[in-house]
Amino acid sequence: MRILIVDDERPARDKLRHLLEREDGVSALLEARDGVEAMQKIAAFVPDALFLDIQMPEVNGLELAASLPAPAPLIVFATAFDQYALKAFDANAIDYLLKPYDQARLRRAMQRLHERFQARCAQSLPPFAGEHALRQLLVTERGVTRVIRVDQIGWIETADNYVILHTAGHPLMRQTLAGLLGKLGPGFMRCHRRAAVQLAWVERVEALDKGDCELVLRDGARVPCSRQYRSAVMDRL
Repeated sequence: MRILIVDDERPARDKLRHLLEREDGVSALLEARDGVEAMQKIAAFVPDALFLDIQMPEVNGLELAASLPAPAPLIVFATAFDQYALKAFDANAIDYLLKPYDQARLRRAMQRLHERFQARCAQSLPPFAGEHALRQLLVTERGVTRVIRVDQIGWIETADNYVILHTAGHPLMRQTLAGLLGKLGPGFMRCHRRAAVQLAWVERVEALDKGDCELVLRDGARVPCSRQYRSAVMDRL
């Protein structure tokens, strides 16, 4: 099992790594110092499970869990605070480790992880299989990381190597439109070579010349819809 440790405190990461190295079935370990670094490493490392602290600067563990792209890794929260337990299990956590924990307590968490991991394999699902719907995006601009709720994004348009998220502040995200749509799921649909729309936001469709149209959203925004996408969009509406 490939495991990513996410904790802003070095001693906590060191302790957890030491304990995990003594457990069977751990094939690879990697560390991240915060939620932003974790998102970067998840894409490259592709962990089967996260051991995730909750109170971290910029992006906390619960926000990170809600921002994981589907398919998402299994999650065990490891924290010194017990008041987040209900929220953690709402985020589909496998277990909730209260610091300080020992090898025996970690072993129980690992047993639960292995059981869920093996159940996925028995169902012929990939190890990195999704249980979390993507509800938030983490967008970093000029050293500040914002948590963007997906349900607040009306539409998305391309801008060179970035996409513009049409929500409060219109943040830029370094991502291709096709790559982002693959993470957002069926609620969003491409309607133009340079645009995609959240279908639930569409209030009406206004025809233009040559088979093109405009999608008018609930906030008044007008999103181009070219004729090559129009019929597919109308079918989904």
